[in-house]
Amino acid sequence: MVRQGGYASMLIAGSVLLGMLGYHVIAGLGWVDSFLNACMLLGGMGPVGELTGNPAKIFAGLFALYAGLVFVVVSGLLLAPMLHRVIHRFHWDAGERKT
Repeated sequence: MVRQGGYASMLIAGSVLLGMLGYHVIAGLGWVDSFLNACMLLGGMGPVGELTGNPAKIFAGLFALYAGLVFVVVSGLLLAPMLHRVIHRFHWDAGERKT
């Protein structure tokens, strides 16, 4: 389970860096505002502040879609080991069926 937590942490850190870079370069925000917007989107809260210009808005929309997928992937990475243990605990086996 620690390995999956490490993978999830790396994915989140890389996503924050990607979002910061995009908000800084494309939207022209400062580094702190870029960090805030990237973290808020990855946390599911939504962007902070108004974006001007079509490229900034397109980036924000695409990053929001990406952030939703990251949420699903991280949830799967963290829940899979626990569900695996539950399946073993109750001795569920796909090959055995009682008729």
